[in-house]
Amino acid sequence: MSPSASLSAPINVKRRGLMLVLSSPSGAGKTTIARRLLDAEPELTLSVSVTTRPKRPSEVDGVHYHFIEREAYDRMVEEGALLEHAEVYGHGYGTPAAAVEGALEAGRDVLFDIDWQGAQQLRQQVSQDIVTMFILPPSTEELARRLKKRAEDTDEVVAKRLAQIAADVTHWAEYDYVMINHDLEKSITAARSVLVAERLKRRRQVGLADFVSQFREAPEKVV
Repeated sequence: MSPSASLSAPINVKRRGLMLVLSSPSGAGKTTIARRLLDAEPELTLSVSVTTRPKRPSEVDGVHYHFIEREAYDRMVEEGALLEHAEVYGHGYGTPAAAVEGALEAGRDVLFDIDWQGAQQLRQQVSQDIVTMFILPPSTEELARRLKKRAEDTDEVVAKRLAQIAADVTHWAEYDYVMINHDLEKSITAARSVLVAERLKRRRQVGLADFVSQFREAPEKVV
């Protein structure tokens, strides 16, 4: 093999995956950003939460959420099968633990589209693996327009979500990164930049010690 061919070969250093958490007030754009990230990042996989809320017309069971009955949800909470769980607008949401740990061990990153309560619990459970990002809308008026345009919630639900904004946005300071989603393409670029930087964290590159050991070999062994 020629030196140039050797230099062009990909170098794969084993790393542990990370957990990228996106949170925002409802309608601020985190779900759209999450979908675009999944399309653009082959090493990123979505954590599919369980929920007790009814399925929306556009949602697919097992893709957007695992829609389960309250009894099954409560059992998972009692058995400690959820990394995090929370009550949001009267419905239970939670993250199954086993699938997430398997992905991290395999070096895959896991994306979470969850609220601030879930983010707090994840940080308490797995602080070394988690990276959090809070997404803000440009204005309350724009947020209301987006919620009404979605046309999947009743006027009553939209009103409740808007009333919840003041409480939700107070948690921005608990996150590692904060972005204002005034331009979708710029927001996606910013989120991808965070992923690139966080993947290079020394603690996540668990195979670095083995890789670096080659440089400690005697010169005559590598000439």
